[in-house]
Amino acid sequence: MNREFAPAKINLCLHVTGQRADGYHLLDSLVLHVDVGDFISGVFHDALSLELMGPTAAGVPRDKDNLVLRAARLLSTKHGAELTLEKHLPSAAGIGGGSSDAAATVRLCARLWGLPVPALEDLAKLGADVPVCMEHDLTRMRGIGEHLDRLGPPPEFYLVLVNPRVSVATPDVFRALESKTNSELRGHLPVGADSGGWVKWLADQRNDLERPARKICPVIDEVLEALSATQEAMLVRMSGSGATCFALYPNRAAADAASKLISEAHMEWWVRPCQSYFSQH
Repeated sequence: MNREFAPAKINLCLHVTGQRADGYHLLDSLVLHVDVGDFISGVFHDALSLELMGPTAAGVPRDKDNLVLRAARLLSTKHGAELTLEKHLPSAAGIGGGSSDAAATVRLCARLWGLPVPALEDLAKLGADVPVCMEHDLTRMRGIGEHLDRLGPPPEFYLVLVNPRVSVATPDVFRALESKTNSELRGHLPVGADSGGWVKWLADQRNDLERPARKICPVIDEVLEALSATQEAMLVRMSGSGATCFALYPNRAAADAASKLISEAHMEWWVRPCQSYFSQH
C-alpha cells in the first residue's frame, strides 16, 4: 500500500499586505512544515473511494467535496483508487490540514497512477495553500499563495502546537481584520542562519490575523498565555487564521516539557510537541 505524510503547515509569521478587487487577500508569510500531521494511503481500484479514520476524523466531510477526493479527481477522472485519510490534525485550525491532505493525495496518486503532478496554478484551484504544501522547504509565500520562494531545508525548530479544539472560520477572521494593507515582512530573510538567527528575525514580524481571531475566539488568549508561561519559550504566536498557536523552544527537551505541562493543565486541548519536517519528492 502506498502511504504519504501530510505535515502540518505553520505560518511562523503572516502579514496581510492588500486585497484584490475579487476579494482575495494578499499575504506575505514564512511557512514551516512540522513532523505532526495526517496520512493518506491508497491502492489501485476500479472506482475512487475514501475511508476516514483517526482521532480527529469526526466532522470531516465524506462526500465528493472532501479535498482528498477533489485532489484525486483533479489529477485524473479516469483512474480509481481506494484512499484512506488518517486524521490527526484538528480541522479549521490554521495549520493547513486540508491543504496538506490535498497535496499529499496529489503526490500519492501521481505515483500510484504514473501521472505527472499538475501545475501549481491548477493545484491552487483546490485552495490557496495547496501549492505551498506540495514541497516542504522553508518557504516565503506571497500574493494569494502563488508566489513561492523556496528557501531550502528548514533549520531545526522545536515547537509546541496548541489548539483549544475550537474551529475558527477563516472568512470571519479576514472580515474582522481592520487594516487590509499592512507592511511586508521586515528586513532581509536570514537565509542560512541557524534557528536562533531565525527566531531573532521572527520576533520583528507578526501575524496580522491574530488580533481579529482573538476577538472572535477569546480562548486564543488563554492558549497564548499558557504557552508564554512555559520555560524557555523563545517566541509565541498564532498560526494562520487560528485557533492553533505555537511556541518555539531551543531544544526538544524544552518543547516536550512545555507540552507535558500544558497537556496536564488543559486536558481538553489538543497539544503536540514537534519539530521541523523536510522531505524532497
